[in-house]
Amino acid sequence: MFHPTISWHDPNTVLVACDMTGSYITYDGGKSWRMFNLRGPVEFFAFDPSSANVIYAGTRALWRSTDSGETWKLVYPNPLAVKEIRMNSDHADETIVADPDPLGSIRAFGIDPGDDHILYAAATKQKRSALFESRDFGASWKELEELPEAATHLWVDPGSPGNSRTLVIAGKHFVALRKNLRLQVFPTPAEFTDVSAGFSKGKAVSYAVSRNGLYLSKDLGATWREAELPGQGTRAVAVATSLHHPDVAYVSYEHMEDATSVNTPESRAEWFGVAKTGDTGSTWQVVWKEREGHPAANIHDAWITERLGPEWAGNPLALGVAEQDPNLAFGTDYGRAMLTTDGGATWNALYSKKTESGSWTTTGLDVTTSYGIHFDPFDPRRQFITYTDIGLFRSEDNGQSWQSSTQGVPRKWLNTTYWVVFDPDVRGRMWSVNSDTHDLPRPKMWRKRSVLDYRGGVCRSDDGGKTWTVSNSGMDETAPTHILLDARSPATARVLYVAAMGRGVYKSIDGGRTWTLKNHGITQSQPLAWRLAQDSKGTLYVVIARRSEDGSIGNEGDGALYLSADGAESWQRIALPAGVNGPNGIAIDPREPGRIYLAAWARAAGIHGDGGGLFISDDTGKSWRQVLDRDRHLYDVTIDPSIPEVLYASGFESSAWRSTDRGEHWARIPDFNFKWAHRVIPDPAETGWVYITTFGGSIWHGRVDGGLRSSDIATPQLDPSREAQR
Repeated sequence: MFHPTISWHDPNTVLVACDMTGSYITYDGGKSWRMFNLRGPVEFFAFDPSSANVIYAGTRALWRSTDSGETWKLVYPNPLAVKEIRMNSDHADETIVADPDPLGSIRAFGIDPGDDHILYAAATKQKRSALFESRDFGASWKELEELPEAATHLWVDPGSPGNSRTLVIAGKHFVALRKNLRLQVFPTPAEFTDVSAGFSKGKAVSYAVSRNGLYLSKDLGATWREAELPGQGTRAVAVATSLHHPDVAYVSYEHMEDATSVNTPESRAEWFGVAKTGDTGSTWQVVWKEREGHPAANIHDAWITERLGPEWAGNPLALGVAEQDPNLAFGTDYGRAMLTTDGGATWNALYSKKTESGSWTTTGLDVTTSYGIHFDPFDPRRQFITYTDIGLFRSEDNGQSWQSSTQGVPRKWLNTTYWVVFDPDVRGRMWSVNSDTHDLPRPKMWRKRSVLDYRGGVCRSDDGGKTWTVSNSGMDETAPTHILLDARSPATARVLYVAAMGRGVYKSIDGGRTWTLKNHGITQSQPLAWRLAQDSKGTLYVVIARRSEDGSIGNEGDGALYLSADGAESWQRIALPAGVNGPNGIAIDPREPGRIYLAAWARAAGIHGDGGGLFISDDTGKSWRQVLDRDRHLYDVTIDPSIPEVLYASGFESSAWRSTDRGEHWARIPDFNFKWAHRVIPDPAETGWVYITTFGGSIWHGRVDGGLRSSDIATPQLDPSREAQR
């Protein structure tokens, strides 16, 4: 999580951004959070100094809210200038194409503290960077100065004259000062990775960090001196000061050796945390100090430190300090938001809270990736979530609170649990597939690593997921991503199948004790077996994920679909729809096994990507027809087990979809608008309610007919006529 930003007007109103496209806002100092989405990761937030209800957010566009973050509208580019939205990368990242587009991408932003009509933006277009000014709330812009490179930060000196504001613009290799309508550019002493500045009573102080150290400037960046951090070998990561109290600053650090214990094991340990200055950088005091296996007494974390140790989340990646109170600061890291209200003396987690039973519940600040929510057939109150990064979690109270459920899973497999399956006849018996490799089947996971180096395997539990034992004999170390149980097999000798990325399909005929590779007929070398399915007659299907990242078609990188009518002893390839090479999800009609639903991932071609969407075959794959192309990066398709006519689909385009006529027509599920969705799972306890698992936005739960809230806060509309065409 990044960019913790505190309101000028109310310190209880705070914004945080996540690199998984979600953004979060709290109005009660972090006790509860609401997620919203602006089509991509936010790079900066800005509260209007003059109006408590106005907030700006910068993604690949500039957005404004005039109701304290409840709803958002596009400011730049002008919605009427938007020609198209391109989504042709593997993650369906969005690029808004507009004409005219004088600014390009806004990298840094500021608001005049005396006149909020006036906005400043440092923007980059086609490798050219410049400073722009708007005097009409962003409706039109005028270029003021050319900049030497892309900027990362911009400040308006609140004490400077209103008719000639002093602006400070910083980039990795420069600091520019625009004073008295003249621009001066100064080189930095190192490549800056983070910069912060404050102004008070005619005094201006800037702090900056690089891989080489921490730097301080008292002349708006014209000259810098290096500050000395505590310890030895200490590396600064992030820095923040208070806009109106620049004598106080916080710096996040790592790799610190303790200089007081030289030549001891303690000295060689790499400590991390936060240091603070209260005298404009002359001295620094460590206010957060932890290392692997050594949590700090003043850091009051939630479940991450308890379950994974302090080293998992580490020191803050970003810091934010309140403009009105330098004792109030936030630190955000790989999974947490931590708050201090006493100048760093204590830090408290805001992302989760402990229940009376000792398990954990959410505050709404969730940045987890989930693959499925799974319900124990013998106990509906027992539920499981299969997660990336944090493994399997279990609830014993119908999803009200959660606890880690990986006891016995080998440490080297703990990163991800991709799926679990229950024995339908034996209470407490279940199997899980686990791996150290996450985010599959995205091709980024094998850019620099052979798929044969993946580690992971199958585990079995006989006590409802409380403890696990390895059940992997005969299976090579791999990344197993799906497990399927043949319910027709006897309880004493369950038949199980596993899809293993880079290996293919494994089969067990003894309840998972031993496994045999079953790839006869699968022609791909190192097949990226991703998902399995079985129809009502027992025919098996396996989805082979696409290897190529851009979707180049007609080579070994193509995905594939196979079926087996003999229990995986042999496989027969099914031709994919024309132009499709990225199959991602499959479902088979339970009453008509020849009817197959295929979710496909688009190739990086055209504006929206080609070859993706939802396809139907009524003849076991001999022919196909496309029934959903408005969303072309579909992750999965599911059938409602209680109403087979109802289907769901979801993917990476801010939408989830529902069909009530066996896939012939589709409508968007209202209120769900997270950018990256995985799959829709019907709620077995409440008709008309579904769970939606996501890539980085945890799990959503809601009604398929909407009614949760009146406004669509997650996907702000562009020009209505163009959006309708899309």
